[in-house]
Amino acid sequence: MAGKISPWANDETLQHILMSDWSVSFTSLYNLLKTKLCPYFYVCTYQFTILFRAAGLAGNDVITALISPTTRGIREAMRNEGIEFSLPLIKENGHEKKAAGTSLGQGEEQVISDEDEDESFSWLEEMGVQDKIKKPDVLSVRLCKEKHEVQMDHRPESVVLVKGVNTLTLLNFLINSKSLIASSGPQAGLPPTLLSPVAFRGATMQMLKARSVNVKTQAISGYKDQFSLEITGPVMPHCLHSVTMLLRSSQKGSFSAGLYTHEPTAVFNACLPVNKGLDKETVREELANCGLHPKTLDQLSLTPILGKSSLRHVEMSNYVYNWRS
Repeated sequence: MAGKISPWANDETLQHILMSDWSVSFTSLYNLLKTKLCPYFYVCTYQFTILFRAAGLAGNDVITALISPTTRGIREAMRNEGIEFSLPLIKENGHEKKAAGTSLGQGEEQVISDEDEDESFSWLEEMGVQDKIKKPDVLSVRLCKEKHEVQMDHRPESVVLVKGVNTLTLLNFLINSKSLIASSGPQAGLPPTLLSPVAFRGATMQMLKARSVNVKTQAISGYKDQFSLEITGPVMPHCLHSVTMLLRSSQKGSFSAGLYTHEPTAVFNACLPVNKGLDKETVREELANCGLHPKTLDQLSLTPILGKSSLRHVEMSNYVYNWRS
């Protein structure tokens, strides 16, 4: 539809119907996640992408949602709705910076900040040089913090983590948010795209595009056949693992693959804070009906280790994996 006038772009009635149906689909998908019949799903908006993961995945014992990239405006709107979240890649004094969604939490944060500031100047008073040092006023400190928040907008560090019951509040916030839909461009008037490895209400199955090529390459004893398979589209994590398992068997333990990740989502590989280690057998049992192969489930239940990067190259030789990020 790019370059053409979309029929829904200026039709508010049609937009309302589309959004209403989308809200039903979104809620259906979240309920599947909550009951562990869906392992994870993506919400793809024109501004950011959200990854919802079921309890048991990525080392967490509760439902989690990662949003990337974000802006100060989005984070402020979430705070105003009472959504508690953290910025896992932002560190302050060796601790994770947590953004409380309630006015009480913000008040406590301000008190703590003021106390720390007073303590930092107390030793100057003991030395008798406090009057010679200009203490920054509250406005200057606030402007400095706001500048720091704006500077990390659209960067990997702006990734937001929402956990537990707050993910339900996030769902309601997204459903009622008017800024979720683009007002211009090819996506104007369209609700965000929902991507899931399992069927949900209102979903349609989309096929990935695959293209195979057979070429002959020079070898010591002459020429040998070399096969290439190109898969394009939204290749989700479970698909990648399934393809590698297939190639492991069909190519007798020797193959290589180049991967191209949607950059704003690479930060979803970041290691998140976990309360306790999860038992593999327990996770397998609880997510047995989520639709994933047991070996794929084992991989996705591990705590991510790639940080802000993503897999770029995977190679198997004699059934031994090597990879680069």
